[in-house]
Amino acid sequence: MGTMIEITSSLEVKINALIKQHKQLKEYTQQLEETIQLLEQQKVSLQKQLEKLQSENHQLKSANALLGSKEYKRETKLKINSLIREIDQCIVQLTG
Repeated sequence: MGTMIEITSSLEVKINALIKQHKQLKEYTQQLEETIQLLEQQKVSLQKQLEKLQSENHQLKSANALLGSKEYKRETKLKINSLIREIDQCIVQLTG
């Protein structure tokens, strides 16, 4: 009879330890889920920022080409001439 009480007591201690551990793991899982959600929000924000910066970079390259940097001087002249021809064609169509 004494051993049955000891076994029951031992099982009770182990069950309580498992319950405590389960509770801790549940809290830890909740913290991890919150961290994941926060990181996903940061990822979306950073992706939007990256897209914006890439767009700005493209615009700056285009502006640099139009302004006639040394690298793009020939291209700039060709673009300007092309734009002038288009404008001339528009004027002809409007007046004609």
